[in-house]
Amino acid sequence: MPVISEPQDFNEDDLYVDLEPIVAQRLFLKCEGFNFAGSIKLKAAAAMIRGAERSGRLKADSVLVESSSGNLGVALAMIAANRGYRFVCVTDTRCNLATRQLISALGGRVHLITEPAPTGGYLRARIDHVRALCADDDRYVWLNQYSNPDNGQAHYRTTAPAIAARFPDLDVLFIGAGTTGTLMGCARYFRDHRPRVRIVAVDTAGSVTFGQAPGRRMIPGLGTSIRPPLLDISCVDEVVHVAEADTIRTCHRLAHRGFLFGGSTGTVVSAATRWLADAGHDGLTAVAIAPDLGERYLDTIYHTPWISDLYGNDALTGPDDHTTLPTRPSVAAGVGGGAVEP
Repeated sequence: MPVISEPQDFNEDDLYVDLEPIVAQRLFLKCEGFNFAGSIKLKAAAAMIRGAERSGRLKADSVLVESSSGNLGVALAMIAANRGYRFVCVTDTRCNLATRQLISALGGRVHLITEPAPTGGYLRARIDHVRALCADDDRYVWLNQYSNPDNGQAHYRTTAPAIAARFPDLDVLFIGAGTTGTLMGCARYFRDHRPRVRIVAVDTAGSVTFGQAPGRRMIPGLGTSIRPPLLDISCVDEVVHVAEADTIRTCHRLAHRGFLFGGSTGTVVSAATRWLADAGHDGLTAVAIAPDLGERYLDTIYHTPWISDLYGNDALTGPDDHTTLPTRPSVAAGVGGGAVEP
């Protein structure tokens, strides 16, 4: 049993779920949410803070500031609390309530952006707010997850080698694309060390990351309204886009077998099962990265009134037997989160 003194020192990096009994495909899910931050973003947060400390950007009176749709904000709030920094998370009014409360509980401040920018949506508006804070007070330090090389390097050094060691016969790796830090770190590692592994990026419908037209996105985590500077498309073999209704169905499918995962994980698993079901993909060794757990989504993707209001009753149909998921009692109506556009 490990004994730690800092919360960022613990992260379960070798836990996989064999999804074949659930999805009828040979697919292993690498679970990244078992740490005190609850998501894979702990790795990027720790790496970016260490980098800023090494460079001398972070000082005793510094105020960390970052734009985040949720999980990175939690990770930064946790590490900032441990290391004695103040932290401001810039998000928007559609961020999951549980996430905002968790950041506040850890001592961080939450700045809510209420209007999207004319171009670039809520992401552009959040970044503009961060830039304004930094311009007004030189104590603010923006780690900038969207272009910080430590974001990708964290996964080049940890996530990808862990997968390679556990699956020496790996054929294909499915990775969700948000800031593309996880995607780029893992893709570059396998390009350098095991180039035969196929890298499949997973994005949400409505994201512009891979050149698609912008559209409504209501589930936080994956996708962007501005192409991430970290992205190098040459490192990616294929891209699969997933409709949010399919994300919800997959999350419920996993939950009905006892595995409560977040929206990003549902998106990645949905893409992986569809890709593997195509002709010629039988018998491959496949791994998908699960970035998050599901507790922070109880008032959104696991709350049937929220689903029904945004996606209609079709999204409440179970993927296996076409039965309708039970609706909550009417007293629960009105409990719900909103959308987050990273």
